[in-house]
Amino acid sequence: MTSANRYIQPKRATNVFNELVAGLTRLGVSVWGSRVLAVRGRTSGEWRTNPVNLLTVDGVRYLVAPRGHTQWVRNLRAAGSGELRLGRRTEAFTPTEVADADKPAVLRAYLKRWKFEVGVFFDGIDHTATDEELLAIAPGYPVFRL
Repeated sequence: MTSANRYIQPKRATNVFNELVAGLTRLGVSVWGSRVLAVRGRTSGEWRTNPVNLLTVDGVRYLVAPRGHTQWVRNLRAAGSGELRLGRRTEAFTPTEVADADKPAVLRAYLKRWKFEVGVFFDGIDHTATDEELLAIAPGYPVFRL
C-alpha cells in the first residue's frame, strides 16, 4: 500500500471509543475539541457521521485524517461540503484540501495535541519530527482547511 492510498480500518475497541466520543459530542460535550463530522455518502447520498478532532492553528481550523484515506475523506472529497456538529449546533463548511508541502506544521500541531489518542497511527512519528520526516508521511494523511 502506498502512502497515497493509506487506510487503517478501525478495530472494535476503537469503534467503542469513537461511539463514546460521538455520543458525548452529540450531547454538546466536546472532548478535547471533538465534533461530529456529517457528510453525504458519495454513492448513497445519505448523511454519514464520524467523530473528528477539530484542530485550530494560528486561527485556521483543520480536519486531519490520522487513519489515512478513510471513507469520510473520500465522501468529503466527493461531496465538496460537510457539517460539523456539537450538540444542537450545526456548522456547514466547504473544505479545501491542503497540499502535502503545506502539511508539516499542521501535522506537528495535531500530534502535539492528540498524540495520546492517535499516535499509534503515525508509526513512531511525533511532534518532534523534522519537516522532512513529516513531508515523507504527508501523502498518507489527508488534511482539510475549513
